Amino acid sequence: MVSVSMASRRTRHSGELSKLQWLAVGVVAFLSIVNLSCGYFYSENPEPGSDRFCFCQLQGTIDDCSCNVDTVDYYNNVKIYPRLRSILVKDFFRYYKVNLAKECPFWVDDSKCAMRFCHVEHCEEKDIPPGLKGDVSSYQKYIKEVQTLTNCNEDLDVELGFLNTSISDKAHKEFKKWADYDEAQDNFCILDDHEPGAEYVDLLLNPERYTGYRGESARRIWSSIYLENCFQSHSVRRKNPYSAMIPYNDMIQNEVCLEHRVFYRMVSGLHSSINIHLCANYLLSEKSSMGFVSPTGVWGTNLDEFERRFSPHTTDNEGSHWLRNLYFAYLVELRALAKVAPYLSSEEYFTGQDKEDKELKFAVKDLLSVIETFPSHFNESVMFSGGTSSIKLKNEFREKFMNISKIMDCVGCDKCRLWGKLQVQGMGTALKILFSGKFDDKIDSSYAAKLKEDSMFRLKRSEIVALFNAFGRLSTSIHELEEFRQRMR
Repeated sequence: MVSVSMASRRTRHSGELSKLQWLAVGVVAFLSIVNLSCGYFYSENPEPGSDRFCFCQLQGTIDDCSCNVDTVDYYNNVKIYPRLRSILVKDFFRYYKVNLAKECPFWVDDSKCAMRFCHVEHCEEKDIPPGLKGDVSSYQKYIKEVQTLTNCNEDLDVELGFLNTSISDKAHKEFKKWADYDEAQDNFCILDDHEPGAEYVDLLLNPERYTGYRGESARRIWSSIYLENCFQSHSVRRKNPYSAMIPYNDMIQNEVCLEHRVFYRMVSGLHSSINIHLCANYLLSEKSSMGFVSPTGVWGTNLDEFERRFSPHTTDNEGSHWLRNLYFAYLVELRALAKVAPYLSSEEYFTGQDKEDKELKFAVKDLLSVIETFPSHFNESVMFSGGTSSIKLKNEFREKFMNISKIMDCVGCDKCRLWGKLQVQGMGTALKILFSGKFDDKIDSSYAAKLKEDSMFRLKRSEIVALFNAFGRLSTSIHELEEFRQRMR
């Protein structure tokens, strides 16, 4: 800015500057502004209160991927986020069936969140779309197909005698248990939508936001996830009171392998995403502007909370790494959607409401076509490619993530538990798509429609709903980061 004022004084004394001189002055002024803004958001040795956030480090290539932050920002905020936002309000994706009544399998914890905003609003039966209430199980469909085939007895050779193809209901139930067990071997998370106690929840009535759930119970969840389920074997120093995240530089210095790094970065990215949602939708007050208790509460952005969770001086300079892990998790789930796109394009998204179902199917195909054109997808083929040892590593990877999904039943806030279970299940579905081997062959959507009837190539409705909503949460987090940038400026 000094260069600009000096140039102005010279103009008054020596006449008009040449175009080249003006260009040089403009460049100097621009660099001054850039340096000033970066100094505001980040400094090498930040003093408490001197910076709002380390956005200047949130740039460049995303580790373990082949694209950069700017590419993801543009692609998400301009192309993907608006499409996802319009899709996730549709009935097929807004109603999620989940069991929130399960007990914590690891410890006794009666520290339930007592705040009224922790409560989950359940659906009334009349509000649930008819197509979701009348789902037919896979084994019933199988019985119908078998009966259709065995009714064609016109060419039966009577000399061979009659073949009794009847199977008891008890046997069919056992077959279903076997099929479910075989399918579960590829799952990375618990699916509890079929269990007693599972109910439909309207996600639009229960948005993810900060409800006031905090303290030892909340910290215990993340501590258990990181310290008992990640692969890290070295000692962990936790300087940040708001997080149990492992210092990223520790992983680099200890030469952690790609598979272990991916696991940690996925969990860390999920954690960062959840923290961003809580800061963007924070309970600012239980009272209205008139001073009365508000039935809905007053919600909004909390920049101070955002700084406490991510700025350099409160995270030992780890905050930018955690946010880069958000981008990494986003790219992994983006790749899963691209890989399973032929199957998802052949889905009917049935709710029993013909017009909306057709519109949604078209909208999903449009979103998937955009996702497939992304230039730098995550390459999952470089993982678990070392023979027998890789099989063992993959099984351990799957078991640890399965364990994290069980920990979600220990969350004391019902609304937090709802969104935790949904996002972990969505991420687990993405990992299943990438690493189960069932979706590795490249096929078109017409062939996928034929294969979809085979349970081996079918995702359950709860998995599809969780996959899209979990990716929607990551997409929303990246979009909200831009909102935080603008507010801080």
